[in-house]
Amino acid sequence: MTKHLDIDTQAMRAKILDLAIQGKLTNQRAEDGNAQDLLKEIQAEKEKLIKEKKIKKEKPLPEITEAEKPFEIPKNWMWARWGTLSISIKYGYNTSAQKDGKIKMVRISDIQNNQVSWDSVPFCNIPKEEITQYLLRKNDILFARTGGTVGKSYLVSEVPENVVYAGYLIRTRYSENLSPQYLKYFMESDLYWSQLKKGTTTTAQPNCNAKTLGKMVLPLPPLAEQKRIADKVSALFAQLDAIDKAYEEYRELQQTMKTKLLDLAMQGKLTDQRKEDGNARDLLKEIQAEKEKLIKEKQIKKEKPLPEITEEEKTFDIPENWMWVRLGEMILNHIGGGTPDKSNEAYWNGDIPWMSVKDVHQDSMYADRTIDSITPAGLENSSSNLIEANRLIVVMRMAVGRAVINKLPVAINQDLRALFFRDNVTQEYILRIFKILKFETSGMTVKGIKLWVLLNTPIPLPPLAEQKRIVAKLDELLPLL
Repeated sequence: MTKHLDIDTQAMRAKILDLAIQGKLTNQRAEDGNAQDLLKEIQAEKEKLIKEKKIKKEKPLPEITEAEKPFEIPKNWMWARWGTLSISIKYGYNTSAQKDGKIKMVRISDIQNNQVSWDSVPFCNIPKEEITQYLLRKNDILFARTGGTVGKSYLVSEVPENVVYAGYLIRTRYSENLSPQYLKYFMESDLYWSQLKKGTTTTAQPNCNAKTLGKMVLPLPPLAEQKRIADKVSALFAQLDAIDKAYEEYRELQQTMKTKLLDLAMQGKLTDQRKEDGNARDLLKEIQAEKEKLIKEKQIKKEKPLPEITEEEKTFDIPENWMWVRLGEMILNHIGGGTPDKSNEAYWNGDIPWMSVKDVHQDSMYADRTIDSITPAGLENSSSNLIEANRLIVVMRMAVGRAVINKLPVAINQDLRALFFRDNVTQEYILRIFKILKFETSGMTVKGIKLWVLLNTPIPLPPLAEQKRIVAKLDELLPLL
């Protein structure tokens, strides 16, 4: 998360980089010299390497037009093309990753958050005579040229052992007359990404080649100012990192405190117990009597009795006038749902809100809208059910255990289940419990909770009056966090 309170740290990073490459983050100094002289030194170095046959001579890049210069830069800076500054731009070695081999090979997937976990980098087999040309050196910059991460870059800060790089990466190498960190910061700027977007081709997946990278224009300061800019950006980013870290710690503390409050509430330690509240056992008898009535009237089906709650399942002590009950004992009925045929347009975009997992949000208590809707024909020709307003709806698959109270009638899909309670159970109380319950899930790819697991879940049940006091107290305290 990078946006919190009134500080959008991601936007601040982008602004800092914009100011940096425009020369507005640091002071220009006469003693720094001139970027034109710096470029001459780089070109002389490249000519020397060409004569020594260490690099190949490349076609001259086109002159930079005025239209390619997006903003003004200081007088002792200059606009340059990426390919003019680089000593070499080279594609990686194409081969498959292996558990064992002659040498390690860095792939795009090994680069996460501008870091490489070198211990987990795989090996590859590469002819011995080709290793040298693909070796990574400190201060090389790797560039992802294809796929969903196209444009992602990594400044090689260390090379703990001999390592080559994979074919979906491009290695760029530079003169020591350039600051690698300044170049890396350019590759995080909006100017870099806008040029990349223009030069990226999209076939089966996005692709950007070395030619596109080489033609990119960037503002070039003298070396001393490149270093000052890199140091200034690093210092400012460190402060933003500290803000992000502090906020994450605050969020963790906030969540811990919320959970602690809910724990205290479920143990009867957040409110006073009162004799006039009566006993939860009487409340349960009323629920059981109501269920028997509905069974006789054939409005609901009789279900197998749930097992007695064991002492091991009672994870904490509760007040004397409370009792441990299984969720299935507290509800009068439960109904699942379904999905109308997606290919039949007559079933969709109707007047009936249709709720799925994506409509049940972790931090929400209530749901008053849905993303999708269906028609009466869609409802009739599917296993979906229309649930009246103000029912507790629980997620059974994917975001297991999430729950909301619907504020309008909705049809539900097969991943949800609606629970029906008697009026001597406060649904908001049960909803609060769901926020801290841990369910036993099953499934390899998609996690789900079986109905019998849900119904067997032990719940601490207070008398109705205290349920309401607990909800009122939580409504008072939780917003303060």
